[in-house]
Amino acid sequence: MESEYKLLSGAMVTLALATATLVVLPYMQLSDVPPSPGLKPYTEQQLRGRQVYIEMGCVYCHSQQPRSQSMAPDFQRGWGRAPVAGDYYYDRPHLLGTMRTGPDLFNIGARQPSVDWNLGHLYEPRAYTPHSNMPAFPFMFKLKDKAEPGDKVVNLPPSYAPADGKVVVATPEALDLVDYLIGLNHTYPVNPDAQLPTLPEQPAEAEGAKK
Repeated sequence: MESEYKLLSGAMVTLALATATLVVLPYMQLSDVPPSPGLKPYTEQQLRGRQVYIEMGCVYCHSQQPRSQSMAPDFQRGWGRAPVAGDYYYDRPHLLGTMRTGPDLFNIGARQPSVDWNLGHLYEPRAYTPHSNMPAFPFMFKLKDKAEPGDKVVNLPPSYAPADGKVVVATPEALDLVDYLIGLNHTYPVNPDAQLPTLPEQPAEAEGAKK
C-alpha cells in the first residue's frame, strides 16, 4: 500500500511540474505581450474570411509559422522571417498549423496580393500551378449566364473557363476568404529600428509549386 501512495504522489508531482513548465510559465511570459509594431487588427471581412479558412480546413495543409533561417530555408522560399508572439496578438484561435502539404501562408498577402489570382486559384489551383495537389473549391463560386451589377467575375485562363460561355462569379464567402489571405502580410520589422532583408520575389505562376 505504501508503494502505491509513493507512486501516486510521484505521478502528481510530475503532473504538477509538467503543468507549471508547459502551461503556467508560458502563460505568464506571454500574457502581457503587446501586438507587434505594424500589426493591424483584422477587419470584419477578414474575420469572416478567417472563419471560412477554419471551416474549409485550410489549417490542416498550411502553416502560418515560418521557421528561423538557422533551422530551415523558409526565408529563401519566400515565406518571410520567423514570427514572434506579438504577430499573433489578434488570433483567436491561433492557426499555426502543423502540416505543410501546401506552402506556409504567414505572408501570402505579400507574395500574392492579387484578388484575381487568389480567387482563380481557389476555383481551380491547377489553372495556375499544374502540379498542385490542392483541392479545388468550385462550390464557393457560381456559374451565371451573365454577370450582374456588383458581381466579382473570376478571370480564368482560357483553357479553364466554362465551355458554355458562362461566367464564374465569386460568392461572398470566397471574397471574404481572399480578403483574409491578402491580409496575411507580416513583412513589417519586429523592431521598428531594425532593417530586415526584403522577401525574395515570388513569380505568380510559381506560388503553388510547393503545394
